[in-house]
Amino acid sequence: MKKGKQIYEGKAKILYQTDNPDILLQYFKDDATAFNAQKRGTIVNKGIVNNKVSEVLFKLVEGEGVKTHFLERISDREMLVKRLEILPLEVIMRNRVAGTMAKRYGLEEGIVLKQPVIEFSYKKDELGDPMVSIPHILALEWATQAEIDKVVDYSNRVNRALSRFFDDKGLILVDFKLEFGRHKGEILLGDEICQDTMRLWDKKTMKKMDKDRFRRDLGGVEEAYQEVCRLVCGE
Repeated sequence: MKKGKQIYEGKAKILYQTDNPDILLQYFKDDATAFNAQKRGTIVNKGIVNNKVSEVLFKLVEGEGVKTHFLERISDREMLVKRLEILPLEVIMRNRVAGTMAKRYGLEEGIVLKQPVIEFSYKKDELGDPMVSIPHILALEWATQAEIDKVVDYSNRVNRALSRFFDDKGLILVDFKLEFGRHKGEILLGDEICQDTMRLWDKKTMKKMDKDRFRRDLGGVEEAYQEVCRLVCGE
């Protein structure tokens, strides 16, 4: 499939047109950002790792009945995806207290939640991606009730599938972020699923194996990304 004009560049990926108007080429960069792009840097080969991990995890959740934009990984850094009209929302699924939840409520990181918590944020870096409620989403017409119901259902399916998968790999799925969009009137899971979009801790040592190593200057960032890739992809 022919690579066409660049139509979007985000913090971690670039999107290109193809000769099919319904299909885009998604390119994964090594650029790393944190705190709504206030911190910037580079994680060597992050794009390659995230592309490979996302391929495996997209296929995994599709097996649980979650429809995604993923079509095919075509190179180390590129995959073909269905074109989406992205909802202006980030969906955060939390299984343990960490990150902003710990800060917001003055709680210790690592507390196991009695049940998973789903949160919605408005995708707007300059506003700090503020949390929003379902009534906000409906009133501002960012999504319909039917679309929200589908997003919640898919998010819970993803959480169950990934929690089981990572538990078998010796990792704890602490929390993760998802993005969704519309494709020909249907809600699909989009973006990526990888260490950039989730918190993973080693079950035995509680070592952070995700982007928090970059956020918090913990060192060993590339090594952690490569180790998770090895576990996920069976390499």
